[in-house]
Amino acid sequence: MISKILLVDDDRHTINLFQTLFRKRPETLEVAPDAASARRRFRGTDFNLILMDQRLPDGNGLDLIQEMRRERPYQITIMITGYADVRDAVRAVREGTFDYLTKPFDDIESLETTIDKALELDRAYREIDNLRRTLDGRSEGQTLIGQSPAIEQLLQQIQQVAALDTTVLLEGESGTGKELVSRLLHASSPRATGPFLAVNCGALSEQLLESTLFGYEKGAFTGAVKTTAGYLEQADGGTLFLDEVADMSAKLQSSLLRVLQERRFNRLGGTGLRSSDFRLICACNRCLADEVRNKLFREDLYYRINVVALRIPPLRERHEDILALALYFLELFNRKFGKEVGPFTPDAIRLLEQHPWPGNVRQLRHAIERLVALHPGGPVGNTHLEHLHTASDAPCPPAGLLKYDDERAQFERAYLERLLDAANGNVSEAARISGVARQNLYERMKRWGLS
Repeated sequence: MISKILLVDDDRHTINLFQTLFRKRPETLEVAPDAASARRRFRGTDFNLILMDQRLPDGNGLDLIQEMRRERPYQITIMITGYADVRDAVRAVREGTFDYLTKPFDDIESLETTIDKALELDRAYREIDNLRRTLDGRSEGQTLIGQSPAIEQLLQQIQQVAALDTTVLLEGESGTGKELVSRLLHASSPRATGPFLAVNCGALSEQLLESTLFGYEKGAFTGAVKTTAGYLEQADGGTLFLDEVADMSAKLQSSLLRVLQERRFNRLGGTGLRSSDFRLICACNRCLADEVRNKLFREDLYYRINVVALRIPPLRERHEDILALALYFLELFNRKFGKEVGPFTPDAIRLLEQHPWPGNVRQLRHAIERLVALHPGGPVGNTHLEHLHTASDAPCPPAGLLKYDDERAQFERAYLERLLDAANGNVSEAARISGVARQNLYERMKRWGLS
């Protein structure tokens, strides 16, 4: 769709400059020489951007912007003036204008850059507005936000895979939205009316995860005061989502493999076989194929769950979506906290788009939540986003340090070797010394070839 721009200015030189500029651009330009004609055009056309002169023959441009924004709160405007005044500039920012530019325009390239950024903000607002209408009362966060090629491709893959009643593996960095994708797959599948159950395998101990998945009979273990169905059973007719499946112990990997092969299982402490018809979706923030090569994940289970694999792109690969996501979260937390924070200034937009976002969408969401919580209200400048510098500007680790996972692996192996030496090879004594359950100790010993 071609963007429509309204220039409100009576200066012939300025009009000629913008008409010449927009002959080479894809947008259409309309000109209003005064406030009265600007009002008429504004009421008849949905403009993507309004370029407003401050001093008009029949009014004040700032007053007209205020009037227009009362009718269309997200109207993008740029104030232009030949009479720069600090007080007017401050008021323009407070009124929500995107930028305040002074004539003459010596740097046309910079002017075009400002126009491009303003139109980008308009597109983001419109995307959020379309999203709001599309959701139509559904829960917050039940859709992917963005129009980047990476997200468009992922959405197409979701639509293709959702209808297929097959196991799906989601791979992507932490904070990219793997559980959201799993919920979209469920919502678009024939099982949408069935239950959706999610469990984080890395957040639970082996015993707790096993009882959560398989359920248990009364008296199966200390604290089992009543018979409880597990997630495998409760997910019958729906979808079971196993997040961070790579953190599952070898014992539970074996148990899950059997369930997938036979579609039958026992509750803990039970003897009767039970069956369940569920769709399995697994997720991992590491490359599961690498885990298999490193003997940290069962190869046969890997092939069982890697029927269809979807990669969730990190935020740095969907740069075009950052502003739309930031606006979505800004509106979300404004409603939640009852505030009116915004809009973003050009400097703030530049900072958001240049930030590396190592924590992906989750980090962006938390950053905007913090911003809204601490901001008194009004426009957001880059000074309000100084907390973003904390992580990105931190000094690099000293040379010679490995990645965290590699350092942890080296520490764990060396610790276990010293522990077994101190216990003279007695695993029960090693468990007592370390405070680690003997079964978990066995698993770690097997992992590092110490059994």
